[in-house]
Amino acid sequence: MEIKDNTFARQFEATAEEGLVSVEYSFQEKKIFLTKINTPEHFDNEEFISQLLSKIMDLVIQKKWKVVPILPKIVMFFKKNPTYKELLPPGIRL
Repeated sequence: MEIKDNTFARQFEATAEEGLVSVEYSFQEKKIFLTKINTPEHFDNEEFISQLLSKIMDLVIQKKWKVVPILPKIVMFFKKNPTYKELLPPGIRL
């Protein structure tokens, strides 16, 4: 899977068979706030979303950022993938 950081739209993008899947973000002081997941209508491929979030986390590690998960779906991703919990800023508990 290839992801694109569309800085103009402030979202990470990947293409699934059903169409474009994106994760919107805002950025502040080396922290990235993941705010919304956009999917095509009737999209239910949770594995694709999990893979997309994993790729985003790998990018976050490279950039040495911290992640503030806003959405319950992204909080669940962190709970299912405890190896990424180091990316949470101090004081954020899930």
